[in-house]
Amino acid sequence: MIRIGLLGCGRIAKRHSELLGGNHIDGARLVAVCDTVRNRADAIASKFGVPASYDIDEFLARKDIDAVTVLTPSGLHPAHVIACAKAGKHAIVEKPMALRLQDADDMIRACDEAGVKLFVVKQNRFNVPVVKAREALEAGRFGRLILGTVRVRWCRDQAYYDQDAWRGTWAYDGGVLSNQASHHVDMLEWFFGDVVSVHARAVTALAKIEAEDTAVATLKFRNGALGIIEATTAARPADLEGSLSILGEKGTVEIAGFAVNKIRHWRFVEELPSDKDVVEKFSVNPPNVYGFGHQAYYQHVIDCLVNQRSALVDGLEGRKSLELISALYESIETGAEVPLRFAPRLGRLGVVS
Repeated sequence: MIRIGLLGCGRIAKRHSELLGGNHIDGARLVAVCDTVRNRADAIASKFGVPASYDIDEFLARKDIDAVTVLTPSGLHPAHVIACAKAGKHAIVEKPMALRLQDADDMIRACDEAGVKLFVVKQNRFNVPVVKAREALEAGRFGRLILGTVRVRWCRDQAYYDQDAWRGTWAYDGGVLSNQASHHVDMLEWFFGDVVSVHARAVTALAKIEAEDTAVATLKFRNGALGIIEATTAARPADLEGSLSILGEKGTVEIAGFAVNKIRHWRFVEELPSDKDVVEKFSVNPPNVYGFGHQAYYQHVIDCLVNQRSALVDGLEGRKSLELISALYESIETGAEVPLRFAPRLGRLGVVS
């Protein structure tokens, strides 16, 4: 039994606590929670009958915690993951793992030196439609990849950003690219491979925040394919979609829905008998943008810890999408095409003003 504590009891903690505290993850249970805001910690602690801490040092000193799920503001992830490592706890950190590449490197190094595992939450990789598309990719059914597109058209009104002072700030959050669209950026890179260069534009259209609420970008992949990112939290009056399109010389797949959970198109030049059932059997749209992938993700984490398996998204894998996001922000600031092997100079993500 892997005993897990939650560090941070904000918005996303509801999903994690329901899975762990509700005993929906085989081989894992929720044993403690921590937040500096007492009423947040108390609410989850009382609901699931676990102790609450309001101090991270006290929390990490607990002997009954094997792993910590870090759900604090993105800009605080590095310090908190490193603290977990020093305390001998495995770390499961929500996206993005950090806001600066140097911080990501420090997190990876700290976990390696402490002999603990680092997992980055990328639950969309475990969505059933995504798994089926990945199987088709690995079977070579797409042939040469031509064009990949992700679209994040979500609604985050001013009340959402006003819930916490860190939301939409450069130092602790960033904008739609680093927060809401980070899963989709990861998805595009996971299917299409290494990115050579990016060119991005962004605006702050509706929200009163430091960072962007709307962005578009074009990507050039090493395999010759092109990519498009469209991301906004300015969809009104409600969430529209979170989708991925994969176009290859031998097939096309589009996974849409709120959270890359609903197969919209599944067509291949060389059809298989099973293709006609894919849309019906492996397509489901969840009730919200969080999707259903967290449960499968946690089962994967438990399997890795219990059976000493390699993680699908470890620190190094999580760093890849952060590097891509950093390049997008550098392009936004410079107005130029940015190669992926670069050192950020003007990007404000993760920088305290």
